[in-house]
Amino acid sequence: MKNKWSLIGWSFLLLGSCANPNKDKTTVSMQTGNNWPVYGGNKAGNRYSPLTQINRNNVNNLKIVWEYNSADREDSNANRFGSIGQLECQPVVVDGVLYGTTPGLDLFALNATTGKQLWKFKISRERQRFNNNRGVVYWQNANDKRILYTAGSYLYAVNALTGKSISDFGEDGKVDLHEGLSTGFDVSNLSVTATSPGIVYKNVLVLGSSVTEAGDSAPGYVRGFDIISGKLLWTFHTIPLPGEFGYNTWPENAYEKFGGANNWSGMVLDEKRGVVYFGTGSPSSDFYGGDRKGKNLFANCIIALDATTGKMKWYYQTIHHDLWDRDISCQPNLITINHNGEKTDVVVQATKDGLVYVLDRDKGTSIFPVEERAVPTGNHLPGESPWPTQKFPLEPLPFSNQQFTDSDITNIFPEAHDYVKQLIKNYAYGTKFIPPDTSGILLFGYSGGAEWGGNAIDPDGILYQNANHDLWLLQMISSTEMEKKINAASSGHDLYTINCSTCHGQDRKGSSEFPSLLNIDKQLSGQQVDNILKEGRGRMPSFSQLSKSQRDKIISFLFGDKSGNIIATAPGEGRGSGETAVRKVLPYYPPYVAKKWKIVTDQNGYSAVKPPWGTLSAIDLNTGKYLWNVPLGEYPELTKKGIPVTGTTNYGGPVVTASGLVFIAATMDKQIRAFDKKTGKVVWEHPLPFGGFATPVTYEVNGRQYIAIACGGGRGGKTGSVYVAFALP
Repeated sequence: MKNKWSLIGWSFLLLGSCANPNKDKTTVSMQTGNNWPVYGGNKAGNRYSPLTQINRNNVNNLKIVWEYNSADREDSNANRFGSIGQLECQPVVVDGVLYGTTPGLDLFALNATTGKQLWKFKISRERQRFNNNRGVVYWQNANDKRILYTAGSYLYAVNALTGKSISDFGEDGKVDLHEGLSTGFDVSNLSVTATSPGIVYKNVLVLGSSVTEAGDSAPGYVRGFDIISGKLLWTFHTIPLPGEFGYNTWPENAYEKFGGANNWSGMVLDEKRGVVYFGTGSPSSDFYGGDRKGKNLFANCIIALDATTGKMKWYYQTIHHDLWDRDISCQPNLITINHNGEKTDVVVQATKDGLVYVLDRDKGTSIFPVEERAVPTGNHLPGESPWPTQKFPLEPLPFSNQQFTDSDITNIFPEAHDYVKQLIKNYAYGTKFIPPDTSGILLFGYSGGAEWGGNAIDPDGILYQNANHDLWLLQMISSTEMEKKINAASSGHDLYTINCSTCHGQDRKGSSEFPSLLNIDKQLSGQQVDNILKEGRGRMPSFSQLSKSQRDKIISFLFGDKSGNIIATAPGEGRGSGETAVRKVLPYYPPYVAKKWKIVTDQNGYSAVKPPWGTLSAIDLNTGKYLWNVPLGEYPELTKKGIPVTGTTNYGGPVVTASGLVFIAATMDKQIRAFDKKTGKVVWEHPLPFGGFATPVTYEVNGRQYIAIACGGGRGGKTGSVYVAFALP
């Protein structure tokens, strides 16, 4: 193997590249510039690069210099349901080598100048619960160079030089992500993955997790692992145990029943202070909290922990007793601003409901004024106790829609306006804090505001934030009534409609949030789909309440037999074919669940609200004022009809450079764009082979600057597995 890599190194040298993963280098720059060594660019999460070669004057000369198809035949047929078309990885680049992941969660290394594969680390997929992967961790101590990344329910350690597993890490090179979570109930059979990479302080890897959002959710504790051995060093209980601070914000022994409150969106580190900062998600289950009365700390919080011990420094809760799935959905930022004439170190957190919190990094107090106001608490579900107040930051102003009124109904065509007006007439709307009910409510703040792609901040304290402005319909149903409907359903079509169409659509085409199920028989076996239905995967909960025969009917419907006849059975569990649904408490069965949960659109599939539907904003964090706000993305067919650029739903984030450019893809029109950071004007755009629903990176090798991005498509469009790099001629 050594001789093989030596030959590869000589080949690259002859080609004029310095990208040799075996060169004897004991130190590496962990700052952005030549490298993009950390998820988010640096450990502060700034997504800022000091590179200036590509600038306003020459950006229009950018060309694709390499493409890399990360999938192979085995990968294409692997058990990666939910990751199909959801290639979201922001790679890292160190010393001319780019490290990323495939849609099937294999790890690879490329020559960053040519896109040529150096090695690929392939995981075992048997009985795995798969997730989307958004990045990896690079760590080095002298000649010990390793990649830490998550796939399914495991944290892997891989030699960065050879692509081989580091066998003395954990158990045979991997650590089970369930470790340390079973404090109140057994989580060994529950879905625990991690979409975002952790962050390293000295030899401690701090890691969050992704869990389901229903009653079968594991707790979202944040943990510190020894990066050499994989040993669990500490655990921070986001759902407090008896005797811990915050325990009284839940019912007694809540830790024995509830899950969630997890960090799935990434974290940042202040190395000087030795403090890690992150945000948490909502408690489970989503949309009903009658059995978890109280503020529910530490769900929906911005938190600072000592990275060595896991001890909490401070917390700041953004949503009390969350009933709307308002997770903190992106990585925070660390920056120093000049506020009222004083330099202040702050942590900046954008939220799913379009707010920006700017907090003192040591105290956790807001730099700008925030009001606690009364919100509606009536017309709630039986047993519910909505919290009577919520936070309203006064500066910066929200960057996405906050409440829906009749004046917000789409105006792109008169017939679209009339259609939406008729569609919503029976639902409640207004404030974003209307409690969920069985009649249905309309609300903003689910798919953005801010999403997992995050934002960028330059050294001047200017925040560049993309946003979505979709309107969502949420309608609840009692679990008893849902169970009756399931048991009364006689066909696979009916069972699909009741259980699956809420997310994947009646037409099975999915949406910007959920994958398409069309042609799923070409990608997965009946056994694999059955495992997913039984066990859950990532955000998708377990459907363990369904009997074996009911799951078989859904599988048969998905595989093409609309009658529901059994054509793709999976091994049985000793149950009769006529068995009705069996309620399986793992560990909590909520009395109310979502019946409808979807984006509201007009009859042609466009947003139900007035444009813009997707935006990019520049916010001066020194003053809290907006510098500009522009549409992000375009529907060419609408522009041809004379409609101004509307923007589109977008997933992925921006990168800002010292040359004055903001690079971002993320949009439904499959373009990558560069904006002038001073004006918000588009100065370059280029089509991608598939939708770029990821955050780009920029790096320099041998004096040449590159822009690279993962293009996985999906979200209602064609899927792919391609990485693309641009450079000047």
